[in-house]
Amino acid sequence: MDIRTGTETNTGTSAPARRAEGRVWLITGASSGFGRAIAEAALAAGDTVVAAARRPEALDDLAAAHPERVVMVGLDVTDTARIAAVVAEVVLWYGRVDVLVNNAGRGLVGAVEETSDRELRDLMELHFFGPAALTRAVLPHMRRQGSGAIVQMSSMGGRFTFPGVGAYSATKFALEGLSEALAQEVAQFGIKVLVVEPGAFRTGFAAGGALLQSAAIPAYEAVVGQVRADLPGSDGRQPGDPAKAAAAILAALDAEETPLRLPLGDDAADAIAANLENARAEFAAWEKVARATGFDA
Repeated sequence: MDIRTGTETNTGTSAPARRAEGRVWLITGASSGFGRAIAEAALAAGDTVVAAARRPEALDDLAAAHPERVVMVGLDVTDTARIAAVVAEVVLWYGRVDVLVNNAGRGLVGAVEETSDRELRDLMELHFFGPAALTRAVLPHMRRQGSGAIVQMSSMGGRFTFPGVGAYSATKFALEGLSEALAQEVAQFGIKVLVVEPGAFRTGFAAGGALLQSAAIPAYEAVVGQVRADLPGSDGRQPGDPAKAAAAILAALDAEETPLRLPLGDDAADAIAANLENARAEFAAWEKVARATGFDA
């Protein structure tokens, strides 16, 4: 099946309980930010959206505008039992999942020493273990239907990092490592994997409860203090447009050759390009040392 048309019929033993228009999307963190923008783009493309959020009532207006093509579900992606139930429900309703978007997330600012074990573990549950569980839950269905796409919402911080965001980047580095292997494993089944690496977009990421801060240690003020001040202060002034990001994601999924990684925004493109150049230069400087560590012939 071509996931752009969503013409696959139910491959289970019973007929789907609901009729799906176009592709069937399961989007986490769909109540705001990128999740909301991707849901709106999918609906504009004529598709069906299962919009998952911890507060599904925040999606009432979207469901009211598209009553035949939106289903709201409550989901905390750190609840693995609920993950299994939600995927089973979607397959029962529609017979398939065509696109999974692992989008739910939040920020954390703090030096590594400032970050508590609980803060780091909670963020890993949200950004890594939750998406991994959702990915494993949908894969048997995508393999059976011979098609599908998994979109991992990472960050330019999934390619490089800087003081104050080490814990956040660690979770995204882990997600990207898993996804790089995943893409090679599932290509044989007609399943695509797309890792999205946005820069600063106007999503509410830097505001309110979406951005947590570890307890400060004065010794790190010189290298982390500016991040603590600047990131919350950027809310509402970020250059990136979530609607344009969503359109780029759909275009990448519809491309014959979908990229593994898709940076979004001038800031992400510039920073990732510079990071790649720096990594290449460092490798070249130390390549002889790297190659001189074998047993003598």
